[in-house]
Amino acid sequence: MKGNTKIIDILNTLLADELTAMDQYFAHSRMYDDWGFSKLYERIDHEMNDEKQHADQLIKRILFLEGTPVVGNRNPLQIGKDVPQMLKNDLELERTVISSLRNAIAACEQEQDYQTREILESMLAETEEDHAYWLEKQLRLIDKIGLQNYLQSQL
Repeated sequence: MKGNTKIIDILNTLLADELTAMDQYFAHSRMYDDWGFSKLYERIDHEMNDEKQHADQLIKRILFLEGTPVVGNRNPLQIGKDVPQMLKNDLELERTVISSLRNAIAACEQEQDYQTREILESMLAETEEDHAYWLEKQLRLIDKIGLQNYLQSQL
């Protein structure tokens, strides 16, 4: 099905966001593993796989719309040097993705591409309700119980 080039371009921009998140989570998860924070490793590795699934959905939709997925684009990675900075950087990235998804959903509505909108709404819900919320919760825990107690709980 021949798709709207504006929507295909937007999907490729979102694809860059998702691939960036996947790469950042990949690096952070391996750092957590190296430092012995197995719970953080498992969770962030799971997040990396979620981002990979989002990228897969975007690629499939781009192909369905007879576009070409651009898989080589990435935004700058923000690799943290310690746990709080890594969590903050990941949350900042998720907030950027949330904003991009909202804008893309509005564009889909304007262009009357309701199927793409539905796919993006599902991704937005997962990004807001799972990814960003979990990261916010971790940062609140650090504030409430202190960094050392938090880190000990992640072993």
